[in-house]
Amino acid sequence: MEAQVPPNEPRNSHDGARGPRLREIPLRLIVPNLITVLAICSGLTGIRLAFENRYELAVTLVLAAAFIDGIDGRVARMMKATSKFGAQMDSLADIVNFGVAPALVLYVFILDQARSIGWIAALIYAIAAGLRLARFNVMAERDHKAPWQSEYFVGVPAPAGALLVLLPIYLGFLGVQPTAPVAYVAAGYTVLIAALLISRLPVWSGKSETQKIRRDLVLPVTLGIVVYVALLMSFTWEVLSVTVIAYLFTLPLGARAWHKRFGTLVVMDDVGEGNDSNEAELDRGL
Repeated sequence: MEAQVPPNEPRNSHDGARGPRLREIPLRLIVPNLITVLAICSGLTGIRLAFENRYELAVTLVLAAAFIDGIDGRVARMMKATSKFGAQMDSLADIVNFGVAPALVLYVFILDQARSIGWIAALIYAIAAGLRLARFNVMAERDHKAPWQSEYFVGVPAPAGALLVLLPIYLGFLGVQPTAPVAYVAAGYTVLIAALLISRLPVWSGKSETQKIRRDLVLPVTLGIVVYVALLMSFTWEVLSVTVIAYLFTLPLGARAWHKRFGTLVVMDDVGEGNDSNEAELDRGL
């Protein structure tokens, strides 16, 4: 039986007391967030497997988390599903997958042999990854971006840092025993990667629209990528070790190219960034 409404009161006058109606959200807006959650689950599961001494699967999941976390933003842009909520979720996932998970897996595998020194090195890396991600977010939110930002990163990007810092584990899978002396070397290497993350070293990004491949080189480059992926699937740890070493050797080349262009070896606050003094002051410490 329908409830009686006073004659002088509109029928929908009580709708406001019921609270706002739940608004339906398109499925395409949820998909990128689900990918981000999947990346977090992968990274955290990798930590658990490391504590269970299942190191190869742990490293695989951490690297998978880094890869998945790197594509969720692109998926959101392709599906036109970007949102502030998704951006915040992505930032939280980044610190887990690029900072905490690699640091803990590395500590359990080898850095614990160095006792407190190893734990301090893991802490330094995790904090450096967080600082690197915070600086990236600040630079991405600028209204006016310098032209070079499409060509260079400021410091080693966090996803690459996660790949680099796990080198002692790759070498461990290839036969290097995780002894105490090796652990101290690994701790020093971890701090080095942390320093590269928060440095102002110019690092090639590979995202510039001006960087093009000659038409006659398209097929050889495509074939090279196929061969690399095939080798990665067959000789995973050997290929990852070579990839890390090759990437480290490219860093001086990027700094040299920057020096020829701007005359400095590091990214300065005022290089190509206009005359916005407020932004310069905001980012001076970054």
